Amino acid sequence: MSYNKEMLENDKVQFTFDVDQADWKSAIDEAYNKSKNKYQVGGFRKGHVPRKVIESMYGVGVFFEDALDIILPKYYAQAMDAEKELVPVDRPEIDINAISDTTLKFTATVQLKPTVTLGQYTGLTFKKEKVKVSKEEMQAEIDKALESAGAWEDITDRPAQLKDKVLIDYSGSVDGVKFDGGTAEKQPLELGSNMFIPGFEDQIVGMRIGESKDITVKFPEDYHAEELKGKDAVFAVKLHEITVKNVPAYDDEFVKDVSDCETVKEYEAQIKEQIKADKEKRANAKLENDMVEKFAELASVNVPECMIESQAEQMVEEFEYRLMYQGLNKDDYYKTTGTKREDLIKTYHESAAKNVRIKLVLSAIMDDIKIPVGDEDVDAKIAEMAEAAGKSVEEYSKGMNDEYRGYIRNELVTDKLFAYLMNNNTIE
Repeated sequence: MSYNKEMLENDKVQFTFDVDQADWKSAIDEAYNKSKNKYQVGGFRKGHVPRKVIESMYGVGVFFEDALDIILPKYYAQAMDAEKELVPVDRPEIDINAISDTTLKFTATVQLKPTVTLGQYTGLTFKKEKVKVSKEEMQAEIDKALESAGAWEDITDRPAQLKDKVLIDYSGSVDGVKFDGGTAEKQPLELGSNMFIPGFEDQIVGMRIGESKDITVKFPEDYHAEELKGKDAVFAVKLHEITVKNVPAYDDEFVKDVSDCETVKEYEAQIKEQIKADKEKRANAKLENDMVEKFAELASVNVPECMIESQAEQMVEEFEYRLMYQGLNKDDYYKTTGTKREDLIKTYHESAAKNVRIKLVLSAIMDDIKIPVGDEDVDAKIAEMAEAAGKSVEEYSKGMNDEYRGYIRNELVTDKLFAYLMNNNTIE
């Protein structure tokens, strides 16, 4: 196989191929053999119609499309294997220059990973957020633990109050007409959670078990359902159950139940360290983000649109996965919010462009400083992970494939990269 290569503007390359006649003939033969069972011609058994007969009936190019599907990927892949320094980031655009039963000439144009011209990435000054733990943050964690340990108990001797959990039936209507999604039975609701339309939960406060009541509310002007925006609605509500969460006393006994501490004092010291560690982690993440954004700003790179589109698509897929993880259906989400998947992709376009630019610049910095990570580093990390899991290295690494080792290697490279950047810039 032979080809000509031409480097184009905007980090593109074009290959021009003159396909060997024997290869093209073989591809047409293969296409014929794959599809000959589709043709029924009088006088021939199905699947045994000669190629020339089919071509005489449907034209000499009847098998060209299937043959192109065979030959084009083969030739393009061979060219890319020979040009290992080229990194494509998109599918090639194919143009057929000449085609007959004996001749095939075509070009393949593909977008390459763009060239990055690095700016300054050492000797800069960055500010890191100072980590402090307030009394309010401590109390919030304690309250969360108490709330989590609390138990719901039925209430029958008083009306509903804020923070109660109630079980209700409701049926909503606008101008006397019920609307989609406005009716439910035995619906749980925590009063004060603001999960319903503003004013709805407040009007349930004071109701007693078995009581029915009409609640009047107004849909917000920015409500997701166009037909309900700004409309007055009436909900017929019936209250079935009231439960309240009783939280335990905050003392040494509670601390022993929910932690490995013996006293409130020990517990609070532990909570403080946990909050501090979490805030330190967030402060480091923000610092790293500030640094890479600055390096990307100082670098020069033309980000191809195909890479931005691919990143935006990936971000939407991650969003849809989070919906699924929360038990929500993505189609229901789009229907409820009145949006389309294409709209979400457009929304992510700007942040996708920023993310791709940062990734390209970080990759260029890695190439520039040539961070060494060998097999011994990967082995040491695996040993560390095995120890943390309480297993032997042999047991932990059993079934571990090259792909996972590659993932560990990339993590080590990233860690070393940021250690280098921290050491070669001023952090205030």
